[in-house]
Amino acid sequence: MIAQNFEYVVPASLGEAVSLLEKHTERAKILAGGHSLIPMMKLRLATPEFLIDISRIPELSYIKEDGGTLRIGALTTHYTIETSDLIRRRLPALSDAAGLIGDVQVRNKGTIGGSIAHADPAADYPASILAADATIVALGPRGERQILASKFFLDMLTTALARNEIVREIQIPVKSGKSGSAYLKMAQKASGFAICGAAALIELDGSGALSKVAIGITGVGSHAFRAAKTEAELKGKKPSPEVLKKACEQASDGVTALDDIHASADYRLDMARVFARRALEAAIARTAS
Repeated sequence: MIAQNFEYVVPASLGEAVSLLEKHTERAKILAGGHSLIPMMKLRLATPEFLIDISRIPELSYIKEDGGTLRIGALTTHYTIETSDLIRRRLPALSDAAGLIGDVQVRNKGTIGGSIAHADPAADYPASILAADATIVALGPRGERQILASKFFLDMLTTALARNEIVREIQIPVKSGKSGSAYLKMAQKASGFAICGAAALIELDGSGALSKVAIGITGVGSHAFRAAKTEAELKGKKPSPEVLKKACEQASDGVTALDDIHASADYRLDMARVFARRALEAAIARTAS
């Protein structure tokens, strides 16, 4: 199909983009990489009258560490995140996720800000964003607003962003102790989206016990979630195959799972338990490197 007619505008700055979005809020959409929005427009699932292309705003693409915080600009591409030495050192789970998105064309054009703002329930980034206790910095006509990742993903294709706000940056606290992280998924064969994906971030104390455990799961419910019961069960314990397996039996407790032609609800719930354990094992293995 063909998208309905729309006006295409290219702002020269983030401030101009926010002004345009404020002016045309109910009728406008932000275009970043375009790999989610353009297909929806072609199917007329999205019918904006104004398309605000922010992809040429240079100050939105960067990865840097600043005062114990990893800062990632909203227009940073999946490929840049996948291949960043800084990301691989500080949060390899995010690098894992970026490398598993779509194909090479998608990774070279798609952006982290566009992906999390779209909030597809089977997207890869949200699991790592949640596990890392990230903060999403949004910019609107009233200035900046910081949104905790735990409050950002609300439902299918729904976030805490206001209609006149743009994601500017993702901020992630840097771990200083003995830590490791990993992201693994079961992908739907045709699209590559996650039937189930799990990100684990752990820290070990001097005795080898788990001083911090965070597990984000995507692809299972209407939005990504933390496996809170498993995290609580593991904290303070020394990891072993038996301990991890038992704790991960609770990884999907209380979750209403998606049920479609790709996987049943029960299967997704079971895969959440399996991939939570596998991600934890991979994260723990990385503490030795």
